[in-house]
This record gives sequence, C-alpha cells and structure tokens, in this order.
Amino acid sequence: MDCFYAAVEERENPDLRGKPVAVGGSSRRGVICAANYEARKYGVRSAMPGFKAVQACPQLIMLPVRFDLYRAESAKIRAIFGRFTELIEPLSLDEAYLDVSHWQSTPSAIAREIRAQIFEETRLTASAGIAPNKMLAKIASDWNKPNGQFEVKQEQIADFMCELPVSKLWGVGKRMQEKLTRLGVKTCGDLQRFDKFEMSRRFGKWGLELHELSRGHDEREVKAHRSRKSISKENTFTEDVTHPADLLPMLQQMQEEIQELLLGKYRDRKVRSLVVKLKFSDFTRTTAESAQGQLNAEVFRLLLDEAWSRGHGKSVRLFGIGVRLVDEKDDPQLEMFPD
Repeated sequence: MDCFYAAVEERENPDLRGKPVAVGGSSRRGVICAANYEARKYGVRSAMPGFKAVQACPQLIMLPVRFDLYRAESAKIRAIFGRFTELIEPLSLDEAYLDVSHWQSTPSAIAREIRAQIFEETRLTASAGIAPNKMLAKIASDWNKPNGQFEVKQEQIADFMCELPVSKLWGVGKRMQEKLTRLGVKTCGDLQRFDKFEMSRRFGKWGLELHELSRGHDEREVKAHRSRKSISKENTFTEDVTHPADLLPMLQQMQEEIQELLLGKYRDRKVRSLVVKLKFSDFTRTTAESAQGQLNAEVFRLLLDEAWSRGHGKSVRLFGIGVRLVDEKDDPQLEMFPD
C-alpha cells in the first residue's frame, strides 16, 4: 500500500490532501511511523525522530497512530487478496507476498485487477511488484510508486540486476554502501565481479548472501498459514542512535503493537520469552533474552541496557523487540528476526 497509515488519514480527512502529513512522532522523542509523499519531499521518513521531522518540515502535520482503523482497512485488503490466491504471506498491515502462479492470466493483469479492486472498495492506492521470486518482487514494488506496478520477467533478471544499485538489496544500508563504494562497487553488476570466496573472505556469511542476491537469486517460497513462532518489530534508523534512552519511545510503540497482535490474532498463544535485538554501526549484532510469560516494559528496558552494553560505546543502526511463543514443536534455536 502507498503510505498506508497517512493515506488512510487523508481519506478520513480530505482537508489533509496536498499537505505534508506524518503519523506518529508526536512527542520530542517520538518516532515517525509513516509519512505521505508531500512530507517525504522534505526528507521525512519512517523511523525518524519526530523533532527531526519537524526540523526538516516545519509545516508538517503530525497525527496520532490509530491502529484499530488501520487494522480494519488491512483486513479489507487481505480479503481482496483472498479472491485471487490462498498463498498469501503477510509482512505487515500494508504489505504481503502473493503467489499467483496457478493463474492462466498474466501476473501483470492480476496485479492491475487487485489494485483496481482495492481502490474501488477502500479508496486507497496500492503499488505492486511482479517477479519470479520474493526479493525481486519486493524491489519491483517500489519501482513505480505511488499507484503503479513494475514487472521483472525471468529473462530480464540478468540485465535488471546488472544496473541495479546495491543499495536496493536487502540489508545494504549506508555503512555497507560505504564499504562497497571503497571497493568500487555501486551496482549489483559491479558486485558480481567478486566470486563467492572473495565475498566470504571480506564479509563472512553475509558476503555469501550478497553474492546470491546480487544475481537476483532467492529460493524462498511464499509461505501461507505458517505456525507463528514469534512476533517481532524492528526499525532501521536513518541516523545511528547514540544513547539507549533515545530508543525508549520506540520500545513503547513496538511493545504496544506486539500487545495488539497478542490480544487479537494470537489470543490463544502464550509468551515464552522476551527478546531485544540491536545492530551496531559496524553491523555486528546482539540479542538479549529473558524467560517471561507476559509483556513487561521494565524487562524490555533491562534487556535493552544489557544488549547496549555489549556494543562498548558503539552507536546503533537497528533496534528490534519481540516475543517467542510457546509451542511444543518450537525449535529453540529459531531466529526471531530473520535475515
């Protein structure tokens, strides 16, 4: 969906249209959850502190988050997806993977019809990415935003990846871009000059993943009706965070979102433990975990302090919290925050 939270607010209040709007970030340490395209012209982005958003766009209209409203709209959109396929893998309230390979119609035609039905029934616009695998579909979904779609066909993958900026690959943030630039790498085609051994030597396991991603390879299937092992929320920051106290407002917001899911969709599931994840400025990661049967703000804060101390003064580029759910079939080594 295009700027989902902000788009819903604009639909509810047409006077907001054409004005820079952000959802969330109402306090000085609050964090922006979503921004419309007018606000993005000024550099306002999700996960940006509210005070920085106002500095970038003094006329910004900041609205409180209304999750009940957004969930209701998301349910309508999910129902439309269900008319076309049962293979739906939700990523969030406003994004999902759909496997429509069983249709005889072209994927582009199906995407156009889905987008048309969404607009007809919700007055909200959606953008779509069509591709043979999930990674490429995700990249393509951003290609013709807002209210557009883009397709990468199988025979186009090699040429598409050759010119694609490495910044479009999952996990390649500002710091990784800087490292790759020092190697003369700006596009995936540049990165393809390095074989697996060289990538592994320079970047470890992540280098092997980059080797595959830069060639458009992604073997993951669209998984529907998965037994949920955990619930987690995370954010990557536009600027590294240098003090753990700056993360407390986001921690509260994430905890509330997880609580909403537990009370709604996962009411019959029990919590096994609480987890905090940090990724530091040098891309090293750590998680702190505590066995707890329910969400507890104080435990999350203690876990944050524990994880932060392991960075030995390094700033943080990604922050996440989550809960593991009780299930006899759980793999205790299951990674909550998948790469």
